[in-house]
Order: sequence, then C-alpha cells, then structure tokens
Amino acid sequence: MVMFDPPAMSQGLDVPAKTLPVPGTPSPQIQKLINAPLRPGWNALPKSDQEWRQVVATGAAATLKTLPGLIDRMKVKVEKMTIDGVRAFIVTPDSILPNNRHRVLIHMHGGCYVFSPGESGLAEAVMMAGFGGFRVISVDYRMPPEAYFPAALDDGVTVYKHVLRTTDPRRVAIFGASAGGALTLEIVLRAKQEGIPVPAAIAPGTPMSDVTGVGDSFYTNELVDNVLVSRDGLCQAAAQYYAAGHDMKDPLISPVYGDMAGFPPTILTSGTRDLLLSNTVRVHRKLRLAGVEAALQIFEGQSHAHYLRDDSAPETKEAFAEISDFFDKHMAK
Repeated sequence: MVMFDPPAMSQGLDVPAKTLPVPGTPSPQIQKLINAPLRPGWNALPKSDQEWRQVVATGAAATLKTLPGLIDRMKVKVEKMTIDGVRAFIVTPDSILPNNRHRVLIHMHGGCYVFSPGESGLAEAVMMAGFGGFRVISVDYRMPPEAYFPAALDDGVTVYKHVLRTTDPRRVAIFGASAGGALTLEIVLRAKQEGIPVPAAIAPGTPMSDVTGVGDSFYTNELVDNVLVSRDGLCQAAAQYYAAGHDMKDPLISPVYGDMAGFPPTILTSGTRDLLLSNTVRVHRKLRLAGVEAALQIFEGQSHAHYLRDDSAPETKEAFAEISDFFDKHMAK
C-alpha cells in the first residue's frame, strides 16, 4: 500500500495560464460587461489628497452623464436634503406600492469608502426605488479627504436614528453594495453596540466585509474580476486611505469579524467572477452559524457589482426583484 503525505498548507496550487471564455448563459447585456477589458487605472494608486480628488472627480463625472437617463427610465424623483447635519437624497418613485407606503429604505452607496460622492452615488438607490416601488433615503456620507474612519459609519447611523424617531424599525431596511454593503453590516453592528433596534432586513451587495485581504476569491478571481481586478488595486488603497491607520480588522471596517448574533434577515448578492465573492459567502456562512435567516444570490460570470451596471439587463431586474421580495417578506406593512 502506497501512502501519500498531504501537501504542506503553505504550498498552495500552481495554476497554469489560461483563457476564460465568456459564458453563454448570461444575457447579452451582461456578456458585454463580462467581455470588457480590465478597468483602466485599477493599479494607478494616488499618492496625495489632490490626486485622490482628481481620480474621484473623473469617476463621478462619468457616472453623472448617465444618471438623468436612469432617473427618467426608473420614473423616480430625487430631492437633496440634510438630515441632522448629514447630506442625503430622497428618491421617490412616481408610484409607491401600497405595501410600501409606510416603509423606508436607507441606502449606503458603494465606492470603496472614497468614490461616488453626491449624485454620483445614486444609481443603486434609483434602481431600488424604481424596480421595487420603495421610498429610499440615500446617505451622501463623508469620505476622505473631508473625513476618515468612522465618518461614513457615523453618518449612516445618524440617518438611521433619525428615521427611527418617526418610523417603526420593523418598517425600515438598509441596503448598499461594495463599501455600501460593508456599511450596511457596520450600521447593524453599531446599533447592537448602542442598544438601538435593528432594522427589519438588510441587503449587503458584494460587501467589502474584510479589508485585510483575506479570502480565497482575492486570489482565484484576481485579474478575472474586470472591475476591482486585484486585492492590491485601487479599491484596497482607497480603503486604507479611509482607515487612516486604523486597525483594518476592526469589525466596524471589516464587519465579517463582528458578532452577527441577533442580526436581521439578510440577502446578499455577488457573482462568480467577483473579487469579493469570498467576502460575501463568508458573511453568509457567519450569519447562518449565528442562526440568522440569510439568502445568497450569485450571478453567473459577473464581476464586482455587475448587476448594478445595466438597468436593461434581466439579471439586474432579477437582483432587485429578489431583494424587493425579501424586504416585503420581512418588513411590516
């Protein structure tokens, strides 16, 4: 009998170079996104506040060009306001569904804690309001170089507390993608710490739940995810810029390390090519182990938050339908 010693844990797996075909099952709209080149500038890391401002402004300008068309297609109205000193937007659909008349959603936008300021962070909130028929408060939280950790979280919690003054928490849900997904989780962790009621449900999309660089898909999907591209790319640099020297393993910036017992029902979203797929599934497993109802929707071939990038794609409509149905199931009418 021949005995084989298992390989040492540190050895890893040597994977030869190969070409990944575009899968044939996603919609043509998503196939186009999958087939796009790597995001330009993913490895061009700013070295000063001014360089960060320039990169952020360039990205915001591109998004703002498409926002009016999205608002028109989604048939929503956007109003700018300030809530207890925090900048925010109210996104209201032309027709609020009857079940949602007394419900409020709070949106934390993505952007690696640095990108998508002002109206440029509204696309996800606009789609949630339009597809789901909900009234949405989108938090335009402070970001570097204006403010650093925990400013974004503080602003989200301030808005949540404001909403709770007039709305039963059973009629409140929180959602967001990427950094917004992490902030969604962090708001619940902070609520638990402060003894505040948690919302009825949450929907963290492809959350940046571990900014320490731990997670299998940081390696398996490196240079495969054409949005984030690499664990050592621009998004990680942005998270470090926001942390400003703070411990990156603090659950209020890497929420996967937090205590998730008592969390509200949660629906998570990711894709098979998402660099943050492991960040997402690790949160799902931790929630399940804590006895929390948690749903997980994974889309074929999608890189980071592809489901937010084309409102005409059937997968986008499916993603928001799943989230809307989940919220409807768990929120009081």
